[in-house]
Amino acid sequence: MTRFAASHRVIFWEEPEYLQGLGAARLRREVCKDSGVEVLTPQLDASARGPGEEAQLASLLDDALAGTRGPVVRWYYTPMMLPFSQHLPADCIVYDCMDELSAFRGAPPELLERERLLLECADLVFTGGTSLYEAKRSRHSNVHAFPSSIDVPHFAHARHGLETPLDQAGIPGPRLGFSGVIDERMDLDLLAAVADTHPEWSLVVVGPVVKIAEQDLPRRANIHYLGAKTYAELPAYMAGWDVALMPFAMNEATRFISPTKTPEYLAAGCPVVSTPITDVVRHYGQLPAVGIADTPDAFVRACEAAMRLRGEGTAWRDEADALLARASWNSTAFEMMALISAEIAARGRVEAVVSPTVWPASRDRYDVMVVGAGFAGAVMAERLAADGGKRVLVVDRRPHVAGNAYDRLDDAGILIHQYGPHIFHTNSPEIFDYLSRFTEWRPYEHRVQASVGDQLVPIPINRTTLNALYGLDMQTDEEVAAFLAARAEPVEPIRTSADVVVSQVGQELYETFFRGYTRKQWGLDPSELDKAVTARVPTRTGTDDRYFTDRFQAMPLEGYTRMFERMLDHPNIDLMLGVDYRDVRDSYPHDHLVFTGPVDEYFEHRYGPLPYRSLRFEHQTLDEVQHQPVAVVNYPDEGVPYTRVTEYKHLTGQEADRTSVTYEYPSATGDPYYPIPREENQALYKRYEALALAEPWVSFVGRLATYRYYNMDQVVGQALATYRRMAGAQKSRQASAPSMPVALGRTAA
Repeated sequence: MTRFAASHRVIFWEEPEYLQGLGAARLRREVCKDSGVEVLTPQLDASARGPGEEAQLASLLDDALAGTRGPVVRWYYTPMMLPFSQHLPADCIVYDCMDELSAFRGAPPELLERERLLLECADLVFTGGTSLYEAKRSRHSNVHAFPSSIDVPHFAHARHGLETPLDQAGIPGPRLGFSGVIDERMDLDLLAAVADTHPEWSLVVVGPVVKIAEQDLPRRANIHYLGAKTYAELPAYMAGWDVALMPFAMNEATRFISPTKTPEYLAAGCPVVSTPITDVVRHYGQLPAVGIADTPDAFVRACEAAMRLRGEGTAWRDEADALLARASWNSTAFEMMALISAEIAARGRVEAVVSPTVWPASRDRYDVMVVGAGFAGAVMAERLAADGGKRVLVVDRRPHVAGNAYDRLDDAGILIHQYGPHIFHTNSPEIFDYLSRFTEWRPYEHRVQASVGDQLVPIPINRTTLNALYGLDMQTDEEVAAFLAARAEPVEPIRTSADVVVSQVGQELYETFFRGYTRKQWGLDPSELDKAVTARVPTRTGTDDRYFTDRFQAMPLEGYTRMFERMLDHPNIDLMLGVDYRDVRDSYPHDHLVFTGPVDEYFEHRYGPLPYRSLRFEHQTLDEVQHQPVAVVNYPDEGVPYTRVTEYKHLTGQEADRTSVTYEYPSATGDPYYPIPREENQALYKRYEALALAEPWVSFVGRLATYRYYNMDQVVGQALATYRRMAGAQKSRQASAPSMPVALGRTAA
């Protein structure tokens, strides 16, 4: 809500307070200083408690909203507030179902009926986790899962030596901590078992006790109940914990929960031990930092393992950080607002349609589903929505937009690229002008150096490189050309990457700069790869040390993610992130599909999998102002396991006392990044291409969908060209039958 308050008036309506002898009902109003969120708490005379209070609450609500202008969204966290507010006109009604409240102890008997009524009138349903989504999706046509998000910088303060709170300072270590409400969801017997098994451990329990009696809490000398703390105080407590605990009972109250504390603990730098809560296992169970245990003995062993993990370096934490980067509150707020805006716009658009050549999509049908929110998908969605007037649903299995170009602020406040460096460059004014609609630019010319022996030298090879390596003082292009010509070993015909380099610069420079790097990057010798791989990196006779020479070279001023958010911020576009399109394709009818994922995956690997190369990234924040002289340093030596190191402050121009770097490790497994350019792979792709051509209601766009090793600007250009062809085909059909509504894809075919 604090993020929505930056651009909207946000009123947060609390549950009523009942006061003896109050008399007339009134509102207590507070405004959050940092965000501007207005918190309204109704105060009622205690004698008014009961069914008759709804009229008083409705009157207070009307008074609070008197004179309000613009679209109104009624946003419910609980169905219990429906009766006194359902009369209020709204442009969109949201049911934000964060828990299965009916399963909680003491749930009101009327809750289920009120939820049924709320589901009938709601335009959108958000669920606080995947399990809850699965439970609600059959009850409404427009349900979206939003698993727990995380304010990473807030909890990451715990990693930087915060002063220990006084009530925790005297508790001996090791400390195992829990923060949250202590209610029927906690397994109190499990807590006692851990304390009894290791009396030398201190169990720190932070949070209020609700709906259970104090005398029912297990009392041990090594269990410390510190009471409720503010959100701001939590990182200081977590900073003093060796392990974070999630000792949840496995009962009806925990069946659908998606605990926010999992990412909070991880952001604080704590390994986590949890009972097998479904959404914890599903979203975090693969992390070394999260132990899952279903018995007291297993839980204790998992805690012991978590303590050992802290002494084994930071790889476990780095892997968790990569996952947390995809779950920011900023992304969640953006996605929710996009869905709300689309709902509001859909009503007005359907009523305003007058042209017989426009297909009047209903709220439950889309003109186009776009699979993938990276460059190819975002450009296609934006053009189809903004230029073509189509209603578009964008689906991506990742929980964020921008695909591999996704960037985020890390703990040091540096804008890093989550999936490795993305440097924008193009010679196309059309592509640059198009993207400039969604971002301002920071001029940036990319420079790369290679680590050779004890030197860092420019790459691509130029005059400076050769002078440094060979102790020469060549001054002219002609001298360099003659030097390279003397070492070149002509190869006829040129078929492979090795042939390209050896024919230009000879065997020695090929082995120094290209062979080892290529073997690491592709898992193959250059002699086994298509010549296009090394043809991308030229050799120069001058001193130009820029990696690219394109006419337009720049970085998005506010980052790639912000550029994508603007691109997809259109009332005709709905976003569904963190979802596999195969799970929703049939639930959201559409006339045309734009597919930007791996083409072999679309056809369920009918002819076998196409080979792709993947990457693994290790992000680090270093306590130094600058780590290397340029943004990227390549490591062609096969004895070094990574291929390159990126320092992001060179890309962003940020100034800070610390710096952030990424080590890049090529991998044979993981997400597909690069199609492997070999002749036999192209032959296999041609079989999939034939299948694609037989599906006119599907457009295959992008690097993975067309199995091409494209740069970013080439993907944008391909998407723009694909949209123009689609739009031209539609105009042609409209001209031949002007009185009929026309839709792209399956219906038209």
